[in-house]
Amino acid sequence: MGGGGDVVGALVVADLAERFGASAVVGGLTWERRVVDPLPGPRRLDEITGAEPLNDAVALASPETSGPGGFRFAESHLAGVLGERTVLVDPHPGPAGVAAALDDACVQLGCDLVALVDVGGDVLAHGHEPGLGSPLADSLLLAAAAHLRTPTTGAVWGAACDGELTLEEVLERLAELAAGGALTGVWGTPPDLLDRLDAAVAAVPTEASAQAVACARGATGPAPIRDGRRTVPRSPVGALTFIFDPQRALEVAVPMAAALLDAASLEDAESILAARGIRTELAYERRAAS
Repeated sequence: MGGGGDVVGALVVADLAERFGASAVVGGLTWERRVVDPLPGPRRLDEITGAEPLNDAVALASPETSGPGGFRFAESHLAGVLGERTVLVDPHPGPAGVAAALDDACVQLGCDLVALVDVGGDVLAHGHEPGLGSPLADSLLLAAAAHLRTPTTGAVWGAACDGELTLEEVLERLAELAAGGALTGVWGTPPDLLDRLDAAVAAVPTEASAQAVACARGATGPAPIRDGRRTVPRSPVGALTFIFDPQRALEVAVPMAAALLDAASLEDAESILAARGIRTELAYERRAAS
């Protein structure tokens, strides 16, 4: 559901699919952290070099795919690790537009399920949590689930490993999913996947996913990330993948995403959250750039 290192979380869910005999294509958004891409917001597909567009909002990335100034996306790095192309999704069209583009991409790629994956659990936030830092991208993609024709599932891996919501807050939000009949399963990170994840983390600039891998290897206790600005409460919970029904979640447990169902674009979604007093990553990046 997010950009940057969230694609490593997608790899965890792809591995689960493969264990049940399916194949999988992993991807993420065209939105990198400022340390990688100093331009505010996600990149449009026409700003990207070396990608193969499937439609106006979805493209396939190779190891050479890059953005303005030559930076490479997390998905580009992972394409090099996997030896296969990955997916890049431009969120500018808003939930309905992104859903239409994903449906079309699924037809072209032969996919019969979309898994929307978040690392950390901030996609389940209410909007008032003190540590919340990147609500826009996740909420927009989760809102797209309401418009997708392709069957869709949601997943959270690495609870609290992004340092945004506390572990207690993530568990409270997961309990809301369960109470509303939206939590559908929990899956551990298999030990034989860890070396593959280590290779992905070594190639993809990500701290949150790296902490989730550390949790899967038995790390516990607080760990600083983001140059000490945030702290991750490492625990065995960080190694789990919580799977949920996104359609049901939109009805019972994810108010930010539910508020964006009719957003006409990324800018419209930003305005909706801003009107609710929710500071987004887009607003932060624009202030930092100015």
